[in-house]
Amino acid sequence: MALESEDLDLPANPGVYLFKQIDGRVLYVGKANNLKERVRSYFSRNPDRKMIPTLVEKSNKIDFIVTQNPAEALVLERELIRKHKPRYNSMLKDDKSFPYICLTNEEYPRIIYTRFPSDDSIRWGPFPDAGAAKRVIQLIRRYFGIRDEDCRGEDGCLAMHIGLCRGPCFDPEGYEKLVNAAKGVLNGNAGKLILDLNNEMENYSINLDYENAAKTRDLISAVQIIISQQIIDSRFYQDCDAVGFAYLNDLAVVVILHAKDGRIQGEVNYPLIHRGDISESVSLVLSEHYSERKPPKVILLPTPITNVMEQWLENRRGKKVDTRIPIRGELAKLQKMAERNAEIQLVRHKNKRSGNLEKIAADDGAKLLQLDSLDYIVCFDMAQIQGSERVGASIVLRKGRPSKKEYRTYRVKTDVLDDLRMMSEVVERWSKRQDEWPNLLLLDGGKTHLDSIHRVLEKNGIDGMFPVAALAKKEETIFRKGKEPIILDRKGRVLIHSRDEAHRFVNKYHRKRRGKSALKNPLEDINGLGAKKIQSLLIHFGGYKKIKFASIEELRKVPGIGKEMAEKIHSELI
Repeated sequence: MALESEDLDLPANPGVYLFKQIDGRVLYVGKANNLKERVRSYFSRNPDRKMIPTLVEKSNKIDFIVTQNPAEALVLERELIRKHKPRYNSMLKDDKSFPYICLTNEEYPRIIYTRFPSDDSIRWGPFPDAGAAKRVIQLIRRYFGIRDEDCRGEDGCLAMHIGLCRGPCFDPEGYEKLVNAAKGVLNGNAGKLILDLNNEMENYSINLDYENAAKTRDLISAVQIIISQQIIDSRFYQDCDAVGFAYLNDLAVVVILHAKDGRIQGEVNYPLIHRGDISESVSLVLSEHYSERKPPKVILLPTPITNVMEQWLENRRGKKVDTRIPIRGELAKLQKMAERNAEIQLVRHKNKRSGNLEKIAADDGAKLLQLDSLDYIVCFDMAQIQGSERVGASIVLRKGRPSKKEYRTYRVKTDVLDDLRMMSEVVERWSKRQDEWPNLLLLDGGKTHLDSIHRVLEKNGIDGMFPVAALAKKEETIFRKGKEPIILDRKGRVLIHSRDEAHRFVNKYHRKRRGKSALKNPLEDINGLGAKKIQSLLIHFGGYKKIKFASIEELRKVPGIGKEMAEKIHSELI
């Protein structure tokens, strides 16, 4: 079944979205500053790419992962495209990746900027802002003297002389301590460094050295950008799952983010009925999630789990599973990201459940009437006052919700004045334009209305193609051909809502028509009296009131009005 825009319920947050087939295959991965707006654009009438209608038609589901900012979404999109190789995504043939900052695995580690980090190096990234990564390398070299080339003391070591290298080739003492400090900054613990840089910037400003103050400001910005980009990919994410939990009353959602080889691989969410014990709810999901897959080396949790659960996980893995509740650092960031996704999924499922109230009402009505479905209801009502402005209207409910784009209004074209024949006329006109028959055609009226419409449908050869019922206001009684009347209770609320909505809509249309009639000049209804003659009459008499009380002789004095027309005007207006 193809996706419908009405079925979407995505958050207005940055992140990535995945169009999937029913078998779970990923057809397309995209990024968005606002997931809700971006994904809805795929259902517009004029898509901006030719592949979009095909993509939407072939997709059965849209998953998403919320990120902290658009930069993270950019990186995560790239990683998921490389993993899934979706059919409708553009992909570079050389699979060019984002850059990393690396510390080499050498006696005296070097800090380097590379798109292809070695397996034995310590890496940070990838970084969508390559310029920021390069500035941070400069900063690390300037503050900590970490070398960037394997110079072995040759070429006079210019870097050491200008303060960009501690010179471990000449004097290795203390170099390890500097490397550890640099690791701390790249791991996000840059508070002291940023404080020192702020003091330095203020001193430059006090001394009116604005050029150096601006450079220091840029360095602070670079450090903050690097720190903010660490959550999508980290050397700590070797084989771990982060579990997020959120609940509201008895509805809860558990989200599991899976990370491997330093990258987030994907997300799974489990809605559940929550009975108050978070550990119990989380354990329930863990037992379900890992019953068909091997647990990772590390599981990041929002709450402690029982020893029995830990033992079960270890038995499933066949070795030790490290379950922990991270407080700070990279793993804590990943777990917080899982928590944030759980909160968003909770709102999504809550909205879906409340939206299902209408569907539940439709299903209750179907059971009451012993029908397979009431997902498509069409209801008719008529309106008139003393034979003037005779109109009808039909409304449509889809899964219990009004489908206003399918609402229709009708002006009665024949001279009939009674409700039965008016409704028969508009229902017949409606039936001739239908491509799809409803689960129920509902009429505002009683048994006589029901019998009359059945005769119309029979005349057109479509009686029995769909159920027809009439709902009388007296005791809210529903009538159907060949069945006993039913007095509706709460289970019939979708039928009462349909009738009330049709009544509201037809009365609104009737008021609109009456308003137009009140503005209409009665002279316009006189056959043979055109606009020019009406204008002559108004100019001659100075207004409609004097025309109404004018004699035939007075009317004949108006230019263009002969004896016959004067008599016709006089007889029509008296």
